[in-house]
Amino acid sequence: VYEKRENTEAAQHFLLQCVLALFSEDFGLIPNNFFSELIRDCQNGESSYDLFGALFKQMASEAPAKAGKFKDIRYFNGGLFKRIEPLELDKHSLGLLQKASSCNWKNVNPSIFGALFEGTMNAEERHAFGAHFTSETDILKIVSPTIVRPWKQKIEGAKTLTELVRLRDELSTFKVLDPACGCGNFLYVAYKSLKDLEMLIIEKIANSYTKKSTECLGLGVSKITTKQMFGIDILPIAVEVAKMTLMLAKEIASNEWNARVGSILSTLGLDFDQGLPLDSLDENIVCRDALLEDWPEFDVVVGNPPYQSKNKMKQEMDNVYISKIREKYSDVPGRADFCVYWFRKAHELMKKGQRAGLVGTNTIRQNYSREGGLDYIVNNDGTITDAVSTQVWSGDAAVHVSIVNWIKDKDSNEKLLVFQRGDTIDSPFEYYHPASINSSLSLNIDVASAMALQINKRSECCYQGQTHGHEGFLISNDEAQEMFLKNQKLREVCFPYLIGEEMIGNKDSKPSRYVIDFRKHDIFSAMQYAEVFKLVKDRVYPDKEMKAKHEEEKNNKTRKSDPKAKLNNDHSMAFMKWWRLFRERNELLDKIITIDRYIVCSRVTKRPIFEFVSSDIHPNDALQVFPLSDDYSFGILQSGIHWEWFKARCSTLKGDWRYTSDTVFDSFPWPQKPDENSIDEIAKCARHLRGLRRKIMRENDCSLRGLYKLMEETPNNPVSDVQNKLDRAVRSAYGMKPKEDVLEFLLLLNIKLYDDEQRGVEIQPPGFPRQFAERIDKYISEDCIHV
Repeated sequence: VYEKRENTEAAQHFLLQCVLALFSEDFGLIPNNFFSELIRDCQNGESSYDLFGALFKQMASEAPAKAGKFKDIRYFNGGLFKRIEPLELDKHSLGLLQKASSCNWKNVNPSIFGALFEGTMNAEERHAFGAHFTSETDILKIVSPTIVRPWKQKIEGAKTLTELVRLRDELSTFKVLDPACGCGNFLYVAYKSLKDLEMLIIEKIANSYTKKSTECLGLGVSKITTKQMFGIDILPIAVEVAKMTLMLAKEIASNEWNARVGSILSTLGLDFDQGLPLDSLDENIVCRDALLEDWPEFDVVVGNPPYQSKNKMKQEMDNVYISKIREKYSDVPGRADFCVYWFRKAHELMKKGQRAGLVGTNTIRQNYSREGGLDYIVNNDGTITDAVSTQVWSGDAAVHVSIVNWIKDKDSNEKLLVFQRGDTIDSPFEYYHPASINSSLSLNIDVASAMALQINKRSECCYQGQTHGHEGFLISNDEAQEMFLKNQKLREVCFPYLIGEEMIGNKDSKPSRYVIDFRKHDIFSAMQYAEVFKLVKDRVYPDKEMKAKHEEEKNNKTRKSDPKAKLNNDHSMAFMKWWRLFRERNELLDKIITIDRYIVCSRVTKRPIFEFVSSDIHPNDALQVFPLSDDYSFGILQSGIHWEWFKARCSTLKGDWRYTSDTVFDSFPWPQKPDENSIDEIAKCARHLRGLRRKIMRENDCSLRGLYKLMEETPNNPVSDVQNKLDRAVRSAYGMKPKEDVLEFLLLLNIKLYDDEQRGVEIQPPGFPRQFAERIDKYISEDCIHV
């Protein structure tokens, strides 16, 4: 396509026509091997432009050819052949097509069109539109509970022929909508499911009633049509692929119907269902923006809306478009994932008793995304009936997803909540049947109602590390030491730079790089450190200049489209101070230079690992930083009590938990009245835990990650024993009973402290207890990660 400068859209359309022809000859819709013979004719010198063009024109014609090569070609309709733009294929392309024709396309599931759909998009397009192929296994996790199960309950409950006939008529008008249909796989599976349900009705009729009582019912010809399927997508090629997927669905379902009817109901003298002509779906599958334009009427909504985080939206989507979305859905938090808007719109449009099932990133059950979507659903007459809380995505995208099915009504049926435990597609699933499913899709008490405490927000005890923003600011340890030998003054702007992976993955937890940090310097004073200034100018300046120019071009387009639209100026601002880190975190750095050590955890983690780090080391943004130096504070943060709150309140990245200061730390209630004995015990256990961890790591040559993985495999171990002792001490500091539920206790304490704050009552802040502040030095030991 690119070498011959063919029009991409025309080439995609031509490819779909060829694929349908390959299917058609193996399904008997065109004579056997007919298209394969045309390919061979072209390989022997005839023109693909002429032969393929003539075939496709005849497939689009209601009038059969009177003679010649195409006289046995039937009318296909279907819309795919309305536009015929054949291509002249070269030998290489014909060879690929000939190889494809040698396969038995009867054995090819149309779900391959998901891969075909993604294959027609480059990586940039896939990111921008958040397009992700959905496997049939995952589609059934929505279609089964949202369509099949409710209909089966109706069919099983039908007691008379009249009821069964009425159900069949209702089924034939049942409308399925996928408002982000992509390649049409959801509609394909839904259509086949409606066919199966109709056959279930007919089988029940045939097995219960005589031929005489049913001969006028037309049982042999299906009433289910692809015209009951509706789809919306913003990409023209996706719309074409979806139409073609449903065209093939009609033929595949027709074959299955005839086989099943023929074997079970032949005594009724039934006719066979005809696959052709295909249905024209130009009014059903449409190219439009599902968020900004109207949806057709529906009975059920299914699908996999596009994923896009708030930051990716800013980077890859048009600012005018983002402004329109946020204006239309103004009460959806701006930091919600893009897919949340589909959940919101679906529920707003649903009528009482209607159902929906959608896939989303597993952030839909967390924080801002949950507030905009699932919280809205359950607070506005919705009931979640079945959900996969988290699972590894089956497609190419490296994400974990949640799958949610709900009804706009009360529902007394058994609920199903599923979890996949692990990070691979083969990881095991766990199945639960809770009385109800909350908006966080969890089995624990729902702590979504916890409030941020002002004392925590003002405490200056929780920060994200520095974001360098460009690899040009980083130098290796060896490179740094070599420069220091020549000029010790460079140590004033070069610092060891620790990331989360090194903290938990290196055997000594030490950083392997330095960061060049001019945070206190203007351009003139930065130039005094000539060696590293030149490095930054050579490595960083060109890239920041280019990104700023690209951002300005994008903003200019936005201004022309909408002068009032919000513009993104991140790169422009960064270029104005190109010699400085993207996020310097001055407030944090000013705090840690006043203490000898500070506490960190990896901001994205699957294990409760906290450590002390020397203040000589700068923390990267992969670390969550707590500028607290005492062992008591460490013990609280390292405790299982804090870990449970962390897991319940955090967001996730893939399958790992991500520490978020505004949702985790700001709402976490610290012990309010710990006595000195509790403080002593917590500090003693904290020191013992760190010392024992390091001793075992040295003796066994392993990292913190390796140590904790072994602890998971063998819970009965010395480190876990000390951790359990620490947890008991922390429980005692809270006044928590031994078997009291941690989350329930913390939630009630959070609510009480929030109310106290509203009434002006002073509460205990994070960190070392104020009433013992004069004794804090007793609780500051010296161990930490250092260079």
